[in-house]
Amino acid sequence: MIGTLNTLVDLVEAELGNGVAGEIDVARVARDHGTTEYHLRRMFSALAGMPLSEYVRRRRMTLAAADLVAGAPDLLEVAVRYGYGSTEAFGRAFRAVHGTAPADVRRSGGPLRTQPTLRFRLSVEGSTPMDVTINDMPELRLVGHAAEVPLIYEGVNPHIQAHIGSLAPEDHVRLKELNDTDPRGILAVTDSPSPDAPEGSMITYLHGVAVTPSVSVPAGLDVITVPASSWAVFSSSGPHPEALQQLWAATATDWFPSNPWRLRPGPSVLRYLELTETYASCELWLPVER
Repeated sequence: MIGTLNTLVDLVEAELGNGVAGEIDVARVARDHGTTEYHLRRMFSALAGMPLSEYVRRRRMTLAAADLVAGAPDLLEVAVRYGYGSTEAFGRAFRAVHGTAPADVRRSGGPLRTQPTLRFRLSVEGSTPMDVTINDMPELRLVGHAAEVPLIYEGVNPHIQAHIGSLAPEDHVRLKELNDTDPRGILAVTDSPSPDAPEGSMITYLHGVAVTPSVSVPAGLDVITVPASSWAVFSSSGPHPEALQQLWAATATDWFPSNPWRLRPGPSVLRYLELTETYASCELWLPVER
């Protein structure tokens, strides 16, 4: 995976250097390296700390700034070279990265916020054992109350808290009565249309339970159907939500690079075993394939 990620970075540099304005062919890189675009994007995002699309945008604007500082006379020519059809669109993207306008940079040379070329390296970690089990599960349905919320990577998500707080006590009781399969109990389910969605993107959050296909789902409940598949189940306990967010990062940095499994498209499921305002013991269920 380290080699695959570096190949992807090299492709970004080659295509930007050749003035290629289109999308990077991530799917081809994934196929050539025996993995999937979904897994490759998720690993890039987790290890780089930003989605691939954001990295490409920052590198485009870094190279564009270098052209302007070097004296490029025509803003439209620079804009087109880096994939923008107008100086206005280019200016908005440039300002979002550098905090200043292209014309100001061409005149004064800065200040600039450049994005260096990434290079992924293997560092030997793994000194802390990870408690993981692989569960082969039949088809199941995740049933409950869903809401569209913005993605937040660090800290408590107030939008999810507000959604849960809006549910009546009898809603929780009704859900628990429906639950007839693993993972047991009330679940926090997140489902994103993109494997490397940037912070602030809208995702589906479902507060619900797992049921078998034979269960009759009452009207008014949302359903996410998951086909028969394997799940990697990671256990976590510690300060909430920091311990859980550190576990998410560790799956990418420690577990997936050293085990013959990869992520597959599907929702992630969080099962709380114990939860207070400052402490949580939980299981993180991630859909995987060998």
